[in-house]
Amino acid sequence: MPFTLATWNINSVRLREPIVTRLMREEAPDVLCLQECKSPVDKIPMEQFRALGYAHIVARGQKGYNGVAILSKLPIEDMGDMDFAGLGHARHVAGRLENGLVIHNFYVPAGGDIPDRDQNEKFGQKLDYLTGMRDWFKAERPEKAILVGDLNIAPREDDVWNHKQLLKIVSHTPVEVEHFAQVMEAGGWVDVTRKDIPAGPLYSWWSYRARDWDTADKGRRLDHVWATPDISGATHSSRILRDARGWEKPSDHAPVFATVDL
Repeated sequence: MPFTLATWNINSVRLREPIVTRLMREEAPDVLCLQECKSPVDKIPMEQFRALGYAHIVARGQKGYNGVAILSKLPIEDMGDMDFAGLGHARHVAGRLENGLVIHNFYVPAGGDIPDRDQNEKFGQKLDYLTGMRDWFKAERPEKAILVGDLNIAPREDDVWNHKQLLKIVSHTPVEVEHFAQVMEAGGWVDVTRKDIPAGPLYSWWSYRARDWDTADKGRRLDHVWATPDISGATHSSRILRDARGWEKPSDHAPVFATVDL
């Protein structure tokens, strides 16, 4: 049976509970993966979500920062989490559906503002986190798996509004893009979004700093959906719900969708 999956950096699940429930009502993905929940797991407003059919949750949280959650209409088993780079952050959780599909939900560190690990500890942590992902996938070659999340890297030239201007901006620097490619290669991952939408500008994030984000359209594709090669052919219908960036009290990210026929 096909199911629809969405990934969304919500930038506080409690603060933005109204737009999470709006997405659940209007788009009704079977599985909704959230990042930057900024909440302990027991404070996530599950009563409202359960009322809309999302009876199952696999999550890791912490007060005020980070946090990842998989909300599901389908039964899902907690498959644990990894603390790459030893940061002690709630940045990864995995769950397995009854059909055997494993879903990895990631929130990769943003990396600060200066793309130099000697000057900026956060940038070094980001690269180390990606290296940890690479090594794990190389050792534990995934099968029948989907990886989603805010990976905080826009890898392609058409994943940013201006390639040349952003080459020295964190999220699009060559060293980050290389680390990103190594993670993909280590797991044999397929970029589902670009498989379905192979060409042209495509963004999932627009800065809060822009007065009119929609008209300026200075976006980046930081949010991703990947699949292992054994099931990548079963994925389709990718889209980014750009309109959600304009909802009341929005996240600066828009949800990314894909459908999986499994």
